Amino acid sequence: MAVRRVLTVNPGSSSLKLSVLEADGTVVAHSEVAGEPGEREAEQVAAAVARMPAPDAAGLRFVHGGRDFVEPTLIDDAVTGRLHELIGLAPLHQPLSLYALGEIRRALPDTPVVACFDTAFHAALPDAASTYALPEEWRERFALRRYGFHGLSYAHALRRTGELLGIDPAGARIVMCHLGAGASLAAVAGGRSVDTTMGFTPLEGLVMATRPGSIDPGIPLWLQRHGLTAEEVNDALEHRSGLRGLAGTGDMRRIRERAERGDGTALAALDVFHHRLRACAAGMAAALGGLDVLVFTGGVGEHDPEVRRRLAGDLAFLGAAVDPEANAASSGDAEITARGAAVRTVVVQAREDLEIAAGVRAALGAS
Repeated sequence: MAVRRVLTVNPGSSSLKLSVLEADGTVVAHSEVAGEPGEREAEQVAAAVARMPAPDAAGLRFVHGGRDFVEPTLIDDAVTGRLHELIGLAPLHQPLSLYALGEIRRALPDTPVVACFDTAFHAALPDAASTYALPEEWRERFALRRYGFHGLSYAHALRRTGELLGIDPAGARIVMCHLGAGASLAAVAGGRSVDTTMGFTPLEGLVMATRPGSIDPGIPLWLQRHGLTAEEVNDALEHRSGLRGLAGTGDMRRIRERAERGDGTALAALDVFHHRLRACAAGMAAALGGLDVLVFTGGVGEHDPEVRRRLAGDLAFLGAAVDPEANAASSGDAEITARGAAVRTVVVQAREDLEIAAGVRAALGAS
């Protein structure tokens, strides 16, 4: 079918982001509907959509596709039912997307809607990277495996990296850093994800704004044996840990400002953040057998030169280095490699909307 304009829908805990993109990727309209799910009345979404050019199709971001959904998929009643079954794998994220689906269907009842999945980028992870060393009956019964996330961001950044550097990404060993409130790394070889830091849930891996990243799995069990409920532990791990638990805030900009004033708590939080980031990035490079390209994306990855400088310095033994002036002046998509560095380093603006729109056209066989 002919698809000229695509409405991309990116649901979050406090807002619903809507954009209309033309076939060339130009954003012709954008809107955010604020409020927690349940407060965002259908009328608000309908009003926002009504102000935008009419789309030919819509694409909706889903964090989790489980083992079944590994490519953009046109949503019908059967697919909706299967997406509901995945709520248990992503109890905080999946309901947001399903709620958004209902809102968009009410606002655009005759418009096809395609689900695009963050987990799809990692669907072909090697067994060695995706398998948890847990009892087989658990792995089968509960679909326990490492799924990985931020896939829509990675897919766009990978394609854009090839364009910026004039290379075929499939021929390079690439460590990709999606650093934002949620943060993860991916090791990419042959144009495919071969390892990543997030796993069964988005809690695993790096220290994030409010999530701790990887911790001893005995800690939540110990806390529950000592009186905390599963709900209390889950709330703390999702909302009160990470940088917030270390420095009282998950906002990297505020922590950076405090650290520059000599605040010991902020400095210690940054040290913990970078210690985990360095170790995980080196692990991703080890999974690749070396490093050719280092990619930064996400809010922190795009806008914090010090995070980029420090990680590149930590990976200097692999050949990474950034040009100080290019790094400090970076805006949008740019290469910031130091002259003579063996590893090329780029910054790519996170554009999940472009990847969603591309996924919609692929799923619909758009001309």
